[in-house]
Amino acid sequence: MHVCTNGLDFDMVLDGLLEGLEIGRERFGISGGLILSIVRDMDIDSANRILDMAAPRKAEILGIGLDSAEVGYPPAEFIDQFAWARAFGWHCVAHAGEEGPAAYIRDALDLLHAERIDHGIHIQDDRELLERVARDGIPLTCCPLSNLRLQVVHDMRKHPIPRFLNEGVTCTINSDDPAYFGGYAAANYAALADIGMSMEELAALAGNSIDASFASDGRKAQLHAELAAWRTQHGL
Repeated sequence: MHVCTNGLDFDMVLDGLLEGLEIGRERFGISGGLILSIVRDMDIDSANRILDMAAPRKAEILGIGLDSAEVGYPPAEFIDQFAWARAFGWHCVAHAGEEGPAAYIRDALDLLHAERIDHGIHIQDDRELLERVARDGIPLTCCPLSNLRLQVVHDMRKHPIPRFLNEGVTCTINSDDPAYFGGYAAANYAALADIGMSMEELAALAGNSIDASFASDGRKAQLHAELAAWRTQHGL
């Protein structure tokens, strides 16, 4: 959405990102896709403009997201934009329950039809919702270092990820914005190892990441095979 405010050409930006993904595949064997994020504290007209720009190239984008400041910008404000994205055939994800309440998570699921919740830390405040997310296999993309830096949690030792994993939640480990929050994915895994999470638990989180992704079934199978080989190598 910052394309709208910074005067950048949408097609130029999209072409550059797609080229970067292709280079990553060719050089490093890393697959990826693009999610167009609505910045919730910008005006709705900006969201509509960026979706209009994306329409001719909808097949090159995987999904829609909702990010930035939660408080004061509930999921209910973005029902139309997410309906538009679903009509494109896109996946739907949304930041919810990071700084906002657990109710925002429920609204993201029920009103926006989110398939995956970004952050979702405050789901720990709603037992019924926690059980629903675990039962339905709705992934939470957790970002430990970001949570600590933003004081969503005040002590890494009290982060709810171990509890989520024990409760059967499909939680995953992510970096958020590495330049701002102090580390890429590996550093976030290391932070969890430092608070006593086992290699078995970390491997389970990695497996969850594969399952929670929007990769093809074939690509998921390939990644699970690589993870299984790593587990065997490390005696897990």
